Amino acid sequence: MIYAATTRIAEGALRLRARLSRSDSLRERLVGGAPPAAADIWVHGASVGELTSARPIIEALASDLRLIVTTNSETGRDMVAGWGLSARLAPLDLPGALDRFLNAVTPALQITLENEFWPLRSRLLGQRGIAQAMIGARMSQRSATLWARLPGVIQPMLQRLAAVSAQDGHSEARLLQLGLPQAALLPRLDLKLLTPARIAPPEDNALRDRTLLAASTHEGEEAAVLDAWMAARREHPDLRLILATRHPQRGDEVAALIVARGLPLARRSAGAAATTDPLLLADTLGEMDRWYAQAGICLVGGSLTDRGGHTPWEPAAHRCAILTGPHVGNFLDAYAALTEAGAARQVSAGDLAAILAALRADPAVARRMGRAARDVLDDRTGAPGALVDRLRDLAQRPARSDMKGR
Repeated sequence: MIYAATTRIAEGALRLRARLSRSDSLRERLVGGAPPAAADIWVHGASVGELTSARPIIEALASDLRLIVTTNSETGRDMVAGWGLSARLAPLDLPGALDRFLNAVTPALQITLENEFWPLRSRLLGQRGIAQAMIGARMSQRSATLWARLPGVIQPMLQRLAAVSAQDGHSEARLLQLGLPQAALLPRLDLKLLTPARIAPPEDNALRDRTLLAASTHEGEEAAVLDAWMAARREHPDLRLILATRHPQRGDEVAALIVARGLPLARRSAGAAATTDPLLLADTLGEMDRWYAQAGICLVGGSLTDRGGHTPWEPAAHRCAILTGPHVGNFLDAYAALTEAGAARQVSAGDLAAILAALRADPAVARRMGRAARDVLDDRTGAPGALVDRLRDLAQRPARSDMKGR
């Protein structure tokens, strides 16, 4: 009651602000002006990251159902519109805005990506008999602790969910503990794995056997990588290095480290692309797939220095042997699974040279690691076809099987 009363007061103030400021984005979030188009399914993702991860699911549903996709950012809205889908900023969790949106769209199903909970949205969807689902659901321990203090808010929202696919086992357990019905559970699905899993891995070859990619490196890591590579080349002079800095604007800084060591400098930003260069500084954006395809060994940056690490799934998709430093707090579960499968090895600046030399001396080891990495990715991704079929059922449309086994 307090939330409902507060939101009604807030909505009046925001509508006045929208008129005075002539803010198009605020007017859109208040669902003023031209109404949204009708759709069978309303999909909501917070921003670019969530929507990009879920794109395979969104496009599968859009193949034969009408979708409207909402997001909290203009960048995300424009990106989805570029996919050829109906997209707009999400209605604010206010009674008038939501009523206007739902009156126009009249969806049979609402899908939330990952982890947004809006009390009023949930209640109004329930009152209208609109099925609710959440895919790739995340619930951190911190969020679970906060929601546990508000059982009267979180439990009704969870109990209205007809289908939930959690991102991982920990999130699933926390959602159940907070009140999610067991019957609503679908097989787990990490949305961020869908796009990597669609990559066709390159074939093993001699060039990949002798190429190390240092991917998404940060300040303090490039010098260690260069020194280890130079040391390993004393035993294996054909060992190549592609050094792909996380932030291309640091290209001049990294180039200076290379020149200071008396090494030949080939910069991608200056047009270098030859696969025969012993050292390539990859200081551009949007080309990481090219470098993964060339390298049989990948050191994932952000892990030699404490940046929390970066995702291992793109190198796994390309069947790279994965090396990582000790700092992988952002992906503990992923690296644990890869390490257990023999697909990844933890290294330090001190032992990196010896490990590189050993992998170059026996390419079969790196190839086995790369195949194991891809196997872990495929196993954890699963087949989203069953999930898509269930969502179609909730949207009250005939199921199709175009994603089964993929």
